[in-house]
Amino acid sequence: MARAVEQTKSTEVEAAESPARLRDRLSRAMLRAIGEHRLIREGDRILIAVSGGKDSYTLLDLLWAARRKSPVRFELVAAHLDQGQPGYDGRPLERWLEDLGVPHEIIREDTYSIVLEKAAGETSYCAPCSRLRRGILYTAAERLRCNVLALGHHRDDALETLLLNLLYAGRLQAMPARYTTLDGRFVVIRPLIECAEEDIARHAAAAGYPIIPCRLCGSQDGLKREAVARLLAQIEVENPGVRRVMLSALKNVRPTHLLDREVAEAWEAAAGKYEPRR
Repeated sequence: MARAVEQTKSTEVEAAESPARLRDRLSRAMLRAIGEHRLIREGDRILIAVSGGKDSYTLLDLLWAARRKSPVRFELVAAHLDQGQPGYDGRPLERWLEDLGVPHEIIREDTYSIVLEKAAGETSYCAPCSRLRRGILYTAAERLRCNVLALGHHRDDALETLLLNLLYAGRLQAMPARYTTLDGRFVVIRPLIECAEEDIARHAAAAGYPIIPCRLCGSQDGLKREAVARLLAQIEVENPGVRRVMLSALKNVRPTHLLDREVAEAWEAAAGKYEPRR
């Protein structure tokens, strides 16, 4: 009962938070992640993938505002992929980008039909769709002379990925805040990795972003990601704040207490470089 009351009070406080304070809190979380993980460096030219969803709008909006006050000089370019989905109308998004003033490009490729064909018989459109979109974005980044690709994944995406891999794939893997592509051409960053999806959703509604619904991933039911999202929500009811705890766990790994031999060997090779953790 006490936990339920505590969660209710927390929800009421969040609901009463002004849009300006919420935006400021999200911005501070983003900037904290950028600093902690060294996501942006002097001279970076960053391509932001704007899907038309709440996350990428928030990322571009907050990062464009932060750029003006940043002691580190970097450039932003926005790219949106028109996938040829039925009923698609990208005009509101284009007007929003123009009003913001950010350099941008609209890429038009019919990946919708390709995904439907490639995903025939599969349970999810997400994997083939993601691979296609990522390849197109890499090509755009090279053409636009960008060395960094910024994605709008948030804290809940990382935690759901962790559970998906743990429960269905048999591996411990979440989402890194920063990594270099295998070919070494680009750095991929996730500045919203410590931001809660619920906060982003409330911010996006208050900001009035012109959301473009996805008719691929958003059209499917019974996905494994939905299942782990429900699991997280159920655990949160019993243990308010569990998502914050899980995010902290991803930063607080004990390599000596895992069973992966490669990890054990790498940790032994680094002996003396880090202070022992307790």
